[in-house]
Amino acid sequence: MDCGIVTSKTVLLFLSLIFWAAGAALAYVGAYVIRSYDSFDGVIQNRYALTPAIIIIGISVVMFCLGLLGCCATLRESKLGLSFFFVVIFVIFAAEVAALVFSIIYQGKIKSGLDVSMNEVFSKYDGQSSEPVDALQTQLHCCGVKNYTSWFNTTWFATHNNTVPQSCCKNTTGGCTGKLDQLDLLNLEGCEAKLLSLIQNVLGYAMLVVLGFAIIKFFAMLSVCVISCRNGSRRTGYQPLYA
Repeated sequence: MDCGIVTSKTVLLFLSLIFWAAGAALAYVGAYVIRSYDSFDGVIQNRYALTPAIIIIGISVVMFCLGLLGCCATLRESKLGLSFFFVVIFVIFAAEVAALVFSIIYQGKIKSGLDVSMNEVFSKYDGQSSEPVDALQTQLHCCGVKNYTSWFNTTWFATHNNTVPQSCCKNTTGGCTGKLDQLDLLNLEGCEAKLLSLIQNVLGYAMLVVLGFAIIKFFAMLSVCVISCRNGSRRTGYQPLYA
């Protein structure tokens, strides 16, 4: 067998194994993005960034099937199988590019949507049915939307002796009551900037992973073209996938 054919088939088999690993990795990334949003479900009402995550999970499922198809088509030297393999790779490649584009576009919309939803949720804080706000301030070590002074215009501040929620405290067991004369015991930074940074970091990580696998898809398509052209020039033909 031609050395070029052997090399190309080896590359395709190797890439098929990578597709399985990539599918698992993409499924993890997509789930991680969704889990990050679910952690602050009551605060984040804008779901723009979930679109890339859903696309990524869908791609991961297809990639498991693609890896199996790639191995089968390459080992059996099926022209039909390799052609279908190429088409599916191209479709996934296009979907990954779309996920990257959506991530870039939605990053700008996330900021404006986050500001509106957070101000609305924080303004309704009553200390009883506001677990998302307390969880957010505790986990991110922040206080208020922009900073601790954001609480000054809320109903909570006016009806609780001009105090901020105890979830603003650096340590709830250190005698912190949320009074403004205890600023050294409070987290003074706002939650919006920290949450936005967290979301952008998660999306940035997801975008890098998708970009890496998009490059892998490109080389996979190139390998299919090489092995198909080599076999065509040698007039050897391929056995049907079902043979």
